[in-house]
Amino acid sequence: MKLSKDFRKIKGDASFRKFYRNTKKNSIIVFANREKIKNLLIYDTINKILIKNNIIAPKLLCQNFKNNYIEIQDLGKKTIYQKFLKNKKNQYSIFKKIINILNKIQQVKDKKIKNFRNELYQIEDYKIKILLDETKLFSYWYVPKKLDTKKISTFNYKFNKEIKLLLSKLNFRNDTFVHRDFHVSNLIINSKNQIGLIDNQDALIGNKAYDLASLIDDVRFKTSNSLKNRVYSYYLETNKKINEDKFKK
Repeated sequence: MKLSKDFRKIKGDASFRKFYRNTKKNSIIVFANREKIKNLLIYDTINKILIKNNIIAPKLLCQNFKNNYIEIQDLGKKTIYQKFLKNKKNQYSIFKKIINILNKIQQVKDKKIKNFRNELYQIEDYKIKILLDETKLFSYWYVPKKLDTKKISTFNYKFNKEIKLLLSKLNFRNDTFVHRDFHVSNLIINSKNQIGLIDNQDALIGNKAYDLASLIDDVRFKTSNSLKNRVYSYYLETNKKINEDKFKK
């Protein structure tokens, strides 16, 4: 794809997408020639659902799906992660704002919406099989680097058995909008000092605890146990209908 000199390539994520910021216009080109249904079409569709529910996410400016790209609103360059790296003060007050956004996300009831191809898209449920497949990434990427080939199959058998046992004990139904990448690197501060969400394409309808755990135990940004407990407590304060014992488990 050829772009004018007004565009600058910016850092991407773990997907097959590439991002280009327009330096003269408040927009970003998202390019994906692999998995473009998820990385372009579903990405914008989830953004539409969030925007419909007064949650800040990138608006679609134009699309050229045939040529593997969409142009979206540029929410800004600064993430909460970057803010925390520069200034460790007032982290709790910012986390409270993030929890307030999470509460709004968890109140989203829309599961269906039309995408930019005028097709109806329905958010899938976070089935046990999906959770199990995700845990297998550990066995695929990490285990071979740490164990001899002869020990891998035995370990994987025991590991999968343990994971299935844990999944069988999950509390709460799949009835909540789950972002699935709800961490400080995906929270953008816009020009009005509001917090917006990016990297939204993996959303599913799942467990109420998932996004909170992603935020509190974020491996990208380590926090003290005391701060984790304060953030957790604030979530419970704003969700008094939750059974605390079941939720903590």
